[in-house]
Amino acid sequence: MNEQHMLDRVHRYFERMNAADIDGIIDLFGSGAHVNSPFLGRVDAPSFFRKLGKASNASRLTVFDVLVGVNGNSAAAHFEYDWTLANGDQVTFQGIDYFTFDQAGDFKSMSIFYDTHPLREEVGDKYANA
Repeated sequence: MNEQHMLDRVHRYFERMNAADIDGIIDLFGSGAHVNSPFLGRVDAPSFFRKLGKASNASRLTVFDVLVGVNGNSAAAHFEYDWTLANGDQVTFQGIDYFTFDQAGDFKSMSIFYDTHPLREEVGDKYANA
């Protein structure tokens, strides 16, 4: 896989996230692609991004760095997410999205990593009564 293609694809993902272009985001993912989310678990990519679109009012993602993996089929991006939820609440956190690519150069998977503790303090502990 061409390193520049992977970098361009990751940057395009964040551009489309900032534009709230859900269909455009989904188009970056190949058939059968999935997202691993700290809150939702493993979800097929189209379902994840449609759910994210419905839960969001606005998003501003600032990318700090994009790193390409040594095996030539992955990349990771460190970012800050200023997220306005559909109900108007605002949440800001830093995270890392880790992407794998399929043979066609589309995203095969995306895993989201961030410290959930600050978010739990803002939105509540979903496991308090478990």
